Amino acid sequence: MHVLILGGTTEARRLAELLAAEPPEGLRVTNSLAGRVAAPRTPPGEVRVGGFGGAEGLADWLREHTVDLLVDATHPFAGTISFNAARAAATAHVPLLALRRPGWEPVEGDVWHEAGTLTEAAALLPSLGRRVFLTTGRMGLSAFADLDDLWFLVRSVDAPEPPQPSRMEVLLERGPFTLEGERELLRRHRIDVLVTKDSGGAATAPKLTAAREAGVPVVVVRRPAVPDGVPVVAEPEQAVRWVREAHARHSSPGRPGPHVSG
Repeated sequence: MHVLILGGTTEARRLAELLAAEPPEGLRVTNSLAGRVAAPRTPPGEVRVGGFGGAEGLADWLREHTVDLLVDATHPFAGTISFNAARAAATAHVPLLALRRPGWEPVEGDVWHEAGTLTEAAALLPSLGRRVFLTTGRMGLSAFADLDDLWFLVRSVDAPEPPQPSRMEVLLERGPFTLEGERELLRRHRIDVLVTKDSGGAATAPKLTAAREAGVPVVVVRRPAVPDGVPVVAEPEQAVRWVREAHARHSSPGRPGPHVSG
């Protein structure tokens, strides 16, 4: 049985590690990375880097490499690849599962402003602050390029490219981040508004706590929805069970197919 994991996230790497630790007999795992990060953390198993050429290209790859299961464990904001995965899986008749970490939820004391896109987030900023901590990654900075009256601290794994804000400082770092570190960063740079995508997970969540403590408003960009009809799990362990059930059926024809449970 051949499993393709569309990865690049902590959850995808954890799924690959769990499958490698106790692999069912005859299981082959291929991890696909988009290649947008210069030095990605390589998961166990076979690894391929780069795009597929859209839904049709991915469907061709699934057929050519005899993929039996597809797990979309990409970033919650990698909307294009998720919809391509859904179309490709349907075309190639390959079962698909989405692995998505839960989104963040506001708690008492949070001052959140929701936005549907980066452009909407940029439109909110002039009324909220002048010194912006921008944690949406290096892609999409063009949405903030015209805000010349604001100063930006941009944090990303790799250096951003134009178009981008004219007044900004770039901080090249990779999570996880500590609460104490985030508190100090907000204080040192006199941040008065934070912009983040609703990525979920614990690695970058301390910035939300630090902002709440400091009374800093947060603009939260909502994540895109998972394509209709695609089952979703929140934990890598749940995805492992799905793969194991499918493997058992593959090894014993006549057994029920994979299903998703809590």
